[in-house]
Amino acid sequence: MSRRRAGRRRTPRPPSSPPTPTPTHTDTRTTDTAGRQSVHHGNATGRPVQDRRARTGVWFVGARGSVATTAVAGCAAVTAGLYPPTGMVTETPPFAGAGLPPLASLVFGGHDTADCPLPKRAEDLTGAGVLPAGLARAVHAELAAADGEIRPGGPLAGDTRTEEDLITGFAGDLTAFRARHALARVVVVNVSSTEPLPEPDATRLPPSSLYAAAALRAGCPYVNFTPSTGLRAPALTVAAEASGLPHAGRDGKTGQTLLRSVLAPMFVQRALTVRAWSGTNLLGGGDGAALADPAAAAAKNAGKERVLTETLGAGVEGDVHIDDVPALGEWKTAWDHIAFDGFLGSRTVLQTIWQGCDSALAAPLVLDLARLVARAHEAGLAGPRPELGFYFKDPDGGPAGLSEQFGALLSFADRLRESG
Repeated sequence: MSRRRAGRRRTPRPPSSPPTPTPTHTDTRTTDTAGRQSVHHGNATGRPVQDRRARTGVWFVGARGSVATTAVAGCAAVTAGLYPPTGMVTETPPFAGAGLPPLASLVFGGHDTADCPLPKRAEDLTGAGVLPAGLARAVHAELAAADGEIRPGGPLAGDTRTEEDLITGFAGDLTAFRARHALARVVVVNVSSTEPLPEPDATRLPPSSLYAAAALRAGCPYVNFTPSTGLRAPALTVAAEASGLPHAGRDGKTGQTLLRSVLAPMFVQRALTVRAWSGTNLLGGGDGAALADPAAAAAKNAGKERVLTETLGAGVEGDVHIDDVPALGEWKTAWDHIAFDGFLGSRTVLQTIWQGCDSALAAPLVLDLARLVARAHEAGLAGPRPELGFYFKDPDGGPAGLSEQFGALLSFADRLRESG
């Protein structure tokens, strides 16, 4: 039994096994890339039924990782009034009345190949300074409930299951989760470790794309917060277009690239010529270990370079280097060195240092995205959502500068509000 703080309001836990609702829509069928028919259960296509009392599922791929654990703990803490929603853009006034699912209505689950329980992960993150002291104990019940909804991921080492076996199994986990909790919809959010980009002639789907394919088959909106392939696998293009589902990605913008998307337009607007822009990332924890793989680091850096290329054009010198520093634990340092020309060719340098915990930076954005994409699904919107480029290094189109991206996001909030 978790200890609760006196004088704090707590949100009651939902029943562990709510009744399964009678479907309000007939299942619709689409054909996947292999010619197989897959069922989109419930309100998966067309304009879904709106029910403000219904709950929304958030299904994390990488559910026992630092970002997912921080998001679950943070959602519980904010819902209970223990902490303010700092960093959650969707909790600011422009989003009032947009019909986003309340934080208290979110139900968490997910896939992972790790087996460390979420309460223990939260304790570890407390020790690393990511979560505040006492929070893991205060929201133990919510962490345990989410942990009970985590299912084994894959493929594992030596796994003999075919791609079809894996997709079918993952999709079954999603539909069972939705039915078990009488959820209006489930949003799948990939927050797993970065995988290398597949070779151009690859014949097998990477793991991130297996989960994305399962989301399509189960009729679930999808968010890719990682640089991994996900829905952008060519083999999934037809299925994604036919699904009638909203999706967003890729690669969440939390620190260094966030700053680049602010500074790069500034140089253009002030008519200053950038000659070189170099950067270094020092990472610990799981991210540092995953990005020690040069192929995974290349996938990550592609998004970091995009904002500079699209804003400043080609020809700017410099690269981004990523170093694994285990001693940093869950923390990271990002350093940029920008050389530019001023009036009469005067040479000037700007250096920036960004230090922080990536999990704490990412978690509120993940919660924002889950709510926005869920609301888009409820409003009957489908396909890629470039309006959410504010959150991504490599978005589905739209401008590269943060100011323009924020304007698009606010317009999207207005659109959701007007949809009723």
